[in-house]
Order: sequence, then C-alpha cells, then structure tokens
Amino acid sequence: MNSKIKKIAEQAAMKSGRELKKIYNNFSRATVSFKSHHEILTKADLASEKIIINEIKKNFPEHQILAEESGDNKKQSDYLWIIDPVDGTTNFSMHNPLWAVSIGVAHKGKLVFGLVHAPILGETFVAELGCGARMNGKKIKVSNIKKDRAINTFCHSGEQKDIRQATKYHRHQKLHGFDCRQIGSASIELAYVACGRVESIMIPGAHAWDVAAGVLLVSEAGGRVTNFENKKWNLESRDILASNGLVHKNIINLL
Repeated sequence: MNSKIKKIAEQAAMKSGRELKKIYNNFSRATVSFKSHHEILTKADLASEKIIINEIKKNFPEHQILAEESGDNKKQSDYLWIIDPVDGTTNFSMHNPLWAVSIGVAHKGKLVFGLVHAPILGETFVAELGCGARMNGKKIKVSNIKKDRAINTFCHSGEQKDIRQATKYHRHQKLHGFDCRQIGSASIELAYVACGRVESIMIPGAHAWDVAAGVLLVSEAGGRVTNFENKKWNLESRDILASNGLVHKNIINLL
C-alpha cells in the first residue's frame, strides 16, 4: 500500500478528532437537527467530514471518496476512501464517549487500510492489508474464547425492516446462551472484536461507511468477516457478521 495514504489518513483522523473534541466539550443540544429515519445529524458530522475530505483532496485529488453525509464524488479511480466522520452520532449528541472517526481505503475494490479513532476514549485502531492490526501502536488479536463463554455485540440501522431483523437475531442469540450488548457505534464494536474485548458483531443493513475500516481491523487481527449467508463480505454487502472465527459457525446456524 502507498505509505502516503496511511500518513494522510492518520493525519486527517487526528485533525478531525481534535475538532470533534472541541465541539463535544462545548456541546449544546441546540446544535442538533434531525434527518430521515430519526438519525441525528450534528454540526460535528459536517465539520469532521469537511476536514477529512479536504485532506484527501489536497493530497489525492484523483481519488474517489464515499462519505456518509456528502455521498460519492463519482471520480474514476482505483482508490476509494470510505468515510464515516462521526460513527455514533447519537452517542455524541448525548455526551456518550462511544463514538469514532472511521476511515477505510480500498484499492480496486479490496480494503487495504482501515482506521478507527475514538478521541474521547484515547484509542486509535489501525490496520494495513498484510501487516496486522494495532491499537495505539500495539499489535492486537481477536479473542480465543469459544461459544460457551462468548459475548456477542450487536447493533442495527435505523430502518424499520432492519430493526425487526436485528431484534429477531438478538432474541435467538439470547435463547442460545449468548450475552448480547449494544454500543451504538459499529466501528468501535468492530474494533472491540479485533482487540479481543468481544467475540462477534452482527449488523443487518450496514452501509460500507459504517463498517469498512472495522472489517479490515477484524480480518488483520485474525478474525473472520462474512455476510449472513456465510459468504465473504465485500463493499456491496449490506449484512455483516464479524467474529473471532471460533463462534462464527454457531452464529451463522442461528440466522
């Protein structure tokens, strides 16, 4: 992978994180507006996305960018940057520290770099294709815990059909002895799978910007990532199951 990509991605995430911390520490509920399907859009989303996109455009003007708020710039390039400027917007708006900046980079459709930066938590997770995954510079691995002790994290999108599906899966897993949690930030949940804090996460209706960076983190940390049909996850997938690999089959059998 182009080493400059890693440098610029980290630079953009840190710069964005500093700005987000300022907004977070001086937050007013008056700055919140609502967007479709009851998702909360804050000024932080737009400020963060602008910082990241400006850094990319300044250094890689020819690269394609897919961002949650501004969409796809439709450039024809082998490189695609996939951005969620604030993953966990609702948490952010409620002064809950579980939110992150998520930046993924794909080359010819294959993820080559992923970064999840959680400024308030003081944790930055980075993965490069073929180079493993790290948290704050230290190498991380998925857990080696099997089904009988597994904790399964779990979240869903705001669309009604996905909420119903996620609720059904949640019930099935509880009935089969899984301890289910929900954080409210897909990128952090994926990062937690990657560093062994939890064993798995499943999300029906996930968008690429929700999970791209985290997918590479889990893969490079020794985990497994598929769709709900147990086929390899790709950028077009809408459902995602990421795990330490040891509990993967058990969860697939519940779907």
